[in-house]
Amino acid sequence: MSKKKSKLEKTLVEKILDRDKVPYRQAEFATHKDSGGVTKMDTSILNENEHLVYKTLVCSGNKTGPLVGVVPVTEHLSMKKLAKNSGNKKCEMLPLKKLEKTTGYVHGANTPIGIYFNHHFPIYLDAGMKNEEEVGVSSGKVGRSVFIKPADLQKVTHATFCDLLE
Repeated sequence: MSKKKSKLEKTLVEKILDRDKVPYRQAEFATHKDSGGVTKMDTSILNENEHLVYKTLVCSGNKTGPLVGVVPVTEHLSMKKLAKNSGNKKCEMLPLKKLEKTTGYVHGANTPIGIYFNHHFPIYLDAGMKNEEEVGVSSGKVGRSVFIKPADLQKVTHATFCDLLE
């Protein structure tokens, strides 16, 4: 992680947090392409703290349409729990080919803050997040994250805390 806060150009997410006077810290991670050609962030340098980085998974509910589940990168999102908590009968991952068109972000850069700001899709945060002092979520660019207090993330995204893990 980098502490070069003043040297990193601010993303829309960081500008939103600044506007709302929400404290955060920037972080940059190395990236690599997987076998499918998708760019992914390497959070392994965090070792035992890797669970503090959260991934933003864009899904579609049969009743609500697009919605977002936010879970640790080390865990799996339960579609059944997301459906139940969001008032849907079933949810499924949004197909990769529809992701950027729906959210405005490429795979690996989806951010609950930017998605809520631009689209007001419902955001669901895994309840385990509340036990942490701060968590990292994407700042809207592959390899870039912001570390923020869970309560601040919930406030800025109008999210619901609930059990989302398989």
